[in-house]
Amino acid sequence: MATREEILKHPRLHLLPQTSQLRALMSIIRSKDTGRGDFIFYADRVIRLLVEEGLNHLPVVPKTIETPLGEKYDGVAFQGRICGVSIMRAGEAMEQGLRDVCTGVRIGKVLIQRDEATAQPSLYYSKLPSDIAERWVLLLDPMLATGGSASKCIQVLHEAGVQEDRIFFINLVCTPEGADMMLSRFPKLQIVTAAVDDGMDAKKFIVPGLGDFGDRYFGTDE
Repeated sequence: MATREEILKHPRLHLLPQTSQLRALMSIIRSKDTGRGDFIFYADRVIRLLVEEGLNHLPVVPKTIETPLGEKYDGVAFQGRICGVSIMRAGEAMEQGLRDVCTGVRIGKVLIQRDEATAQPSLYYSKLPSDIAERWVLLLDPMLATGGSASKCIQVLHEAGVQEDRIFFINLVCTPEGADMMLSRFPKLQIVTAAVDDGMDAKKFIVPGLGDFGDRYFGTDE
């Protein structure tokens, strides 16, 4: 398995610039003393930064436009359309951040749960845009621990005709183990994250982590 230092240098892992602002935001959402209202507010800020970083890596084509002064400006336009796919339920917390940046964006949903008999992730529900194979996909899930659910979701996207190099996995915190597994298993996948943590504890929680993101965001830990 790759070390944390090796993962941080991986060309297909895009770590948000570790600015003072980001470190302050992450300190707030990692703290056990942060209430739900502040957790939502500051998590949403990080999510928006992640979505914007993801868009930075999408291909563009030249586009010349005319300004209100009648002057030409040689700019660019995104090459093709995008959509979001959230891994329920925690991934749904990231949908608004995508909508805030991309108006009218289509969003699909996938529900994957661990089968108690086999201990393997199983698909329970999938609703994807009918033309998803023609789009660039931002896969949304805030935490990447073992990578089991995300791996299963990418298989679902493959079956829907999405090419691997069109998938950008957006998350707040990942482990070296999870990132290594995903990048090795899917050699054209790209990951955009705010943090690569130390690893997992015996219960497969990310450490130092930020707890259960879905429970804290949706208030089900209260």
